[in-house]
Amino acid sequence: MSLESQIEIANPQQPHCATVLLLDTSGSMAGEKIEQLNQGIQFFLDDVNQDHLARKRVDLALVTFGISVQVEQDFASVDAVIPPQLRADGLTPMGQGILEALDMLEARKDGYKRNGVDYYRPWVFLLTDGAPTDMQPGDDRWRAVQRAIHDGERDGKFLFFAVAVEPADVDLLPNLAPPNRPPLQLRPGRFREMFQWLSKSQQRVSMSRVGENVALDNPTGPTGWADIATG
Repeated sequence: MSLESQIEIANPQQPHCATVLLLDTSGSMAGEKIEQLNQGIQFFLDDVNQDHLARKRVDLALVTFGISVQVEQDFASVDAVIPPQLRADGLTPMGQGILEALDMLEARKDGYKRNGVDYYRPWVFLLTDGAPTDMQPGDDRWRAVQRAIHDGERDGKFLFFAVAVEPADVDLLPNLAPPNRPPLQLRPGRFREMFQWLSKSQQRVSMSRVGENVALDNPTGPTGWADIATG
C-alpha cells in the first residue's frame, strides 16, 4: 500500500481547507522574533479551535526553512496539531521551502480527491525576515519557484500570501509573490495581530461554500498589522 493511499482525513464529510505555514527559522530570526512566532502559532491554534466549523475543516501543515527545510507538522486537522517550539539557526533556503510546501499541497489535494472530500482553495502563508540563500533572481531555481507560484495562483490551485519581517529583502519578494497579491510588511511587534487575522480568515473560509469568494479584512488599514512591501 502506498503512502498516499494511507492518508487519513478527519471529518471527511466536511469540506477542508489545507493551509501551510511556511516559516523562516534562519539565524536572523533569533530572539524576540522567534519567540513571538512561537507564541503566534499557539494563539492561532487556540483561536481556530474555538470555532466549531474551523476546527473540523482547517487542515494545517508547518514547514520551516533555516538549517534545512523541515516538515515540522504534516497535514492534520487543526485540533490535532501540537505546535513545535521553533528555534532560529542557519541560512534561508526559501526556494526549497516553497517548492516543498507546494508539493505537499498537491499531495493533500490528491488525498482529498481519492477520499471523496470536497475542499476549499488551499493557502500558503510565507513569513520571512531575509532573502533566499538557495537561489538568486534569474537563476534556474528562482525561475522555477516564481513560475510555480504565479502559475498556481493564476490557475486557482492555491492562495499565496507573503509576509516580510524586518529586515527582509522587500525588493525581491514582490517578484516572487503573485502579481495580484503583493507581499506585506509586518509592522513591528504585530505577530499576534497577524495570526489573529489569519485565524479569522480561516474561520470565514470555513463558514463559506466551496468556490465562494470570501471577503477578508484589510491587513493594511489604520489599525492593521501590515503595510504593502514595495521595496
